[in-house]
Amino acid sequence: MFPMPFPTPRSGRRTVRLTLGVAMAVVAAATATACSTSSAKGSTTAAAAGGSGRTIEVVAGENFWGSIATQLGGSHVKVTSIITNPNTDPHDYEATAADARTVAGARYAIVNGIGYDAWADKLLASNPASGRAELKVGDLVGIKPGGNPHRWYSPADVHKVIERITADYKKLDPADAAYFDRQRTTFETKTLAEYNKLIADIKAKYAGTPIGASESIVTPLSEGLGLKMLTPETFLDAMSEGSDPTAKDKATIDRQIADRQIKVYVDNTQNSTPDVQAQVKAAKAAGIPVAAVTETLAPAGATFQQWQTTQLRGIEQALAKAIGK
Repeated sequence: MFPMPFPTPRSGRRTVRLTLGVAMAVVAAATATACSTSSAKGSTTAAAAGGSGRTIEVVAGENFWGSIATQLGGSHVKVTSIITNPNTDPHDYEATAADARTVAGARYAIVNGIGYDAWADKLLASNPASGRAELKVGDLVGIKPGGNPHRWYSPADVHKVIERITADYKKLDPADAAYFDRQRTTFETKTLAEYNKLIADIKAKYAGTPIGASESIVTPLSEGLGLKMLTPETFLDAMSEGSDPTAKDKATIDRQIADRQIKVYVDNTQNSTPDVQAQVKAAKAAGIPVAAVTETLAPAGATFQQWQTTQLRGIEQALAKAIGK
């Protein structure tokens, strides 16, 4: 079991910008070929066995999608995730020459979209590759820019991504289609068994329970768990975007905590601000349990399911303490 870490907080977010380093990256990537093998950070490699003997080069913008892609592809893929450090803010990331080479050499690219990783969209556009398949999660699940981008916290959307990645692998490597189907079945029914059970158990026991949160990353999860989010959406969005919350929203949250209108407070420990720190302190003082989540895999070496089940257990325990069941 991986204990929930508390990485160095990020105090707000800046507008995403690609610097001179990215311009250099585009030039460097022009020399890469579509069949190149990247040695960039976050790589997971396994020798192909049986079938076509082919290994699909995959690049994922973020390691939570990369972890899923790795497990679904097994021995027939090599996945390189660009965002791997828990202290790196995907909103603000500035791509490197190595990232551009990785993108240029990939046969399959997975990015979140919805404005979350605009740098990844620009890398793909600047480094075209013949025959490369691309998955933009926002397009797949029907969320447009301006909507909540944190789709890896939506259980329903996670399962949609699993189905799509498997289908794309089969198109890229038809000879190993049966292998990819087996990988998907194992992942859905065995690997994610505890993840699926925790979601079902929390929803069955605590549906409708009012909660508060530090930012919008928690909203898709609260919806998937059937919990009632009381924190104003305008506050959640402001925290996610790095803008200042309104005095009205802060007063509303202060009242919700003081009057114990919320039963649990869920805090993204990777994006803490003085306002959020004050709310966490007030919640604890009021006897409201606080559960922690993070934006990317934590620790960095965890799998998607290890990371998510650890957090779900923490939320379940906080709810049990608050509700008494």
